[in-house]
Amino acid sequence: MSLILEVKDLHVRYGKVEAVHGANLKVEAGKIVTVIGPNGAGKSTMLNAVMGALPVSGSSTGSVRFLGHDMAGIPVEGRVARGMCLVPEKRELFASMTVEDNLLLGAFRRKRAGERNYLDQKDVVYDLFPRLRERSKQEAGTLSGGERQMLAVGRALMAKPQLLMLDEPSLGLAPIVVKQIFATLRELAKTGMTIFLVEQNANHALRLSDRAYV
Repeated sequence: MSLILEVKDLHVRYGKVEAVHGANLKVEAGKIVTVIGPNGAGKSTMLNAVMGALPVSGSSTGSVRFLGHDMAGIPVEGRVARGMCLVPEKRELFASMTVEDNLLLGAFRRKRAGERNYLDQKDVVYDLFPRLRERSKQEAGTLSGGERQMLAVGRALMAKPQLLMLDEPSLGLAPIVVKQIFATLRELAKTGMTIFLVEQNANHALRLSDRAYV
């Protein structure tokens, strides 16, 4: 099984405070891998370090390899171009823009790269999340929490990533919506999508995953 992501001895510091203490993990192609742990355990910090999205006050040591290549010194946009995509905990949608325009922005990198079929994932996203099709002309800021999470995942899928990373996808959602989100991730995995997520909801995460780290 080929490795998509390999993290070795990752340490992350904010000044004198070490938030991640020597993390090691592997994500294989076509698998779902979860990191579970309580609030404040460093899960989100680790994801941001993998994505190259640490704040200015943060620094990291250790190795992050994606598709066999060392990511040291490669900025966020470079990692996205190579096939990484992160759905952040706060979703970070463009609230005053429509659902459809948020999705189009997810495909912007592919358009800029000259891909003629850069919108080929839009129907895939709408089939996964029919609610987004219904609300395609609605402003993202008017959506419910569950719909915003659907849109954040859909926007990431528009980039056609080789590795989809999600930070606390169940956070703040009603139980029935959490089930829907995890069911969708399960469907994505059946298509061969490689998924790496961090979660506090251990029950759902462990049922979904091929491998889990605590």
